[in-house]
Amino acid sequence: MEARELGKSALELPVISFGAWAIGGWMWGGADEKDAIRAIQRGVDLGVTCIDTAAIYGMGHSEKLTGQAIAGRRDEIIVATKCGLRWDLEEGQLAMESAMPDGTPCKIFRNLRPDSIRHECEQSLKRLDTDVIDLYQCHWPDPTTPIDDTMEALLGLQQEGKIRAIGVSNFSVDDMRAATKTVTLASDQPKYNLLERAIEADVLPFCRQENIGILAYSPIAHGLLTGKITMDTQFGEDDHRHRQRWFQPENRRKALEFLEKVKPIADGHGVTLGQLAINCVICQEGITTALVGARNAQQVEENVKAASFRLSADELTTLRALAEELGEPV
Repeated sequence: MEARELGKSALELPVISFGAWAIGGWMWGGADEKDAIRAIQRGVDLGVTCIDTAAIYGMGHSEKLTGQAIAGRRDEIIVATKCGLRWDLEEGQLAMESAMPDGTPCKIFRNLRPDSIRHECEQSLKRLDTDVIDLYQCHWPDPTTPIDDTMEALLGLQQEGKIRAIGVSNFSVDDMRAATKTVTLASDQPKYNLLERAIEADVLPFCRQENIGILAYSPIAHGLLTGKITMDTQFGEDDHRHRQRWFQPENRRKALEFLEKVKPIADGHGVTLGQLAINCVICQEGITTALVGARNAQQVEENVKAASFRLSADELTTLRALAEELGEPV
């Protein structure tokens, strides 16, 4: 699989990486643990050698599964995880009210204070069963903590050899600009897909200009762009999609009509709608990798095929024009 340099770091990432949010069970309904481990391992076999997880995904569960999956193959894999969302400490900015995997209500706080970052890093290292994290990312900005304090803490971890590269997720251009005053920022991780292209306005151009890599999450819009979700699809209370705007009836109908229009392009390449959506993301200049989730090995195999073809400039122009006709969800 094609690999791309991650910004100014020494890391190279495959164009398709394994997004480990869903297997953690938090906000996605969970996955069979054995299937999840096999999915990661099958991905590595096929060149999906970067795994992106986070402490908050299942309150540590996703990191534990990742650690089990990479045992004995650590030197083949780039491990990316995140800090800054605490469910076990009520300090910082309240991000949301949620629930533990067992259903116990909890509050989640944004916390990027230096002592919290160091604690989270140590816990992640234990769960991942590794002595170094390849890419350590701030999950969301924390307005209660000065960015330079946060970056100084990450720089300290980097100098100690506990992390190799520093990244952020969901950061604005101003936040990234402030971060680069203290550290060499390897990457940003924003949401990006055919339906949600807000980063094209400022984040994507800034990252191109500053040679900051981009790990694009949600390239298939939480499954909506696969065409497998219909108007009749129902989501449980533990699946966050039932609250998202694109999954509401009127917006979902618009998205499905869009998929009917782009299906001839997918058919022309002999690929699925989901593979088309992923390919469209990795064809965008400035995108280093697309983070794609999977609950089993078969889904990983399907995802990998998204890197096996190349959309033409005309096809990309057509896809963009059709997506722009959709407008914003109501």
